[in-house]
Formats: sequence, structure tokens, C-alpha cells
Amino acid sequence: QLETLEQEEQECLELRPHPTEKTTHIVSHEHGMTVTKTLQEGEAEPQCQSFSYSRAKLRARLLEGASLLLLRVLARRQTMPPDLVFPAINTEGDLCTASY
Repeated sequence: QLETLEQEEQECLELRPHPTEKTTHIVSHEHGMTVTKTLQEGEAEPQCQSFSYSRAKLRARLLEGASLLLLRVLARRQTMPPDLVFPAINTEGDLCTASY
């Protein structure tokens, strides 16, 4: 059984005169997961948003790291079950589904 303990994604846009940096940090804890999103535009104060999901909502959800590992296992086995869909969390930290 695989479990994501922590995941961080960082995106930088070098747009002049206001470069933008967006970070999404997801961390697991005993009650579920907390997602913290930070947006920094130029010299402005960073905008931070944080929210949590309970363990019940996260049951069987795949994060990006687990999804990549699953894809590697499927490629190694050289097989793909038809209509393979998993509950997932996207790079923004929103609940969604992943289809393979």
C-alpha cells in the first residue's frame, strides 16, 4: 500500500515586469491532508490559501507521485485495463478523477 506523505509543486512564470511564482504544498497528517497554495506576483505580498481534506474524502485518491508510479507499473507489465479511472487530486489540490 502506497501513501503520499508530502508533495510540493512549484511553477514560475518570468513575465515582465511582474514575474509570478505559484507553489502548491500537500502534506499528510493523522486526520487527512492539508493543501497550502501560495501565489507571489512581482513584489506584492504573497497570497496564501490553505484547506484540508479528511481521511474519508481521500480514501483511494492518487496524488501526482503515486500516479506516476502507477503508470510505470502499468508500462512495465505492458498491459492497460480498459477504462481505468481513479479518484485523484490535481496539481491545484482539488479533488478530481484520473483516467488512464
